[in-house]
Amino acid sequence: MNIDEKVIERAKSIRLALFDVDGVFTDGNIHIDSQGKEIKTFNTLDGHGIRLLQHYGIQVGVITGRRSEALDHRMRDLDIEHLYQGSIDKYAVFQQLLSKLNLAPEQASFAGDDIVDLQVMSHCGLAIAVANAHDFVKKHAHWETSATGGQGAVREICELLLESQGLLQEAFTYNLRKP
Repeated sequence: MNIDEKVIERAKSIRLALFDVDGVFTDGNIHIDSQGKEIKTFNTLDGHGIRLLQHYGIQVGVITGRRSEALDHRMRDLDIEHLYQGSIDKYAVFQQLLSKLNLAPEQASFAGDDIVDLQVMSHCGLAIAVANAHDFVKKHAHWETSATGGQGAVREICELLLESQGLLQEAFTYNLRKP
C-alpha cells in the first residue's frame, strides 16, 4: 500500500471503524422487487475485511439514514453490534457511540459517500470517501479509496487500518494457520 504518512498516522489510532451503507457497503443503487421488498448486494471481500478488523480488536459500526431488513441480516451475519438505522442525525449517534465506548473522536474513522456524512467525517480521526463519493465529500476526506462502494471499498479501508497498525501481513496469513 502506498498511503500518505499523514493518513497512516491518523489510521494508527483507530479503534472504531464506522461506515455508511448505501454507496459504501453497497453500490448505492436501491433495488425493490414487485412486492416492495428492498434487495441489497454486499461484497464478500468487504465482509472478510470486517471480520479481520474484529479479530484484531477494532470495533465496527454502521450509521445509516435508511432502514433495511436486508441490512439487518447482513450485519447480523458479520456480528456487527453497533448498527444504527434510520439515523437522521448521524453526528448525534456518533457522539453517543463514542461516549458508550469511552473513545475520543480521533479514535474513530468514518467512511461515507454523500453530504449527509460530512458532519461525522469532519469530527472523526480519519474521514474516508469511497471512490464513487460526491466530489464535495472527497474534498473533505483525509483519504479516498480506489474502489467504489459495493466493489471492495470497505475491504480497502479495513486493509488500510490493519496496515497502519502493523497487522496486515499477519492478517493475510491468519486463515492459513488454522487447522
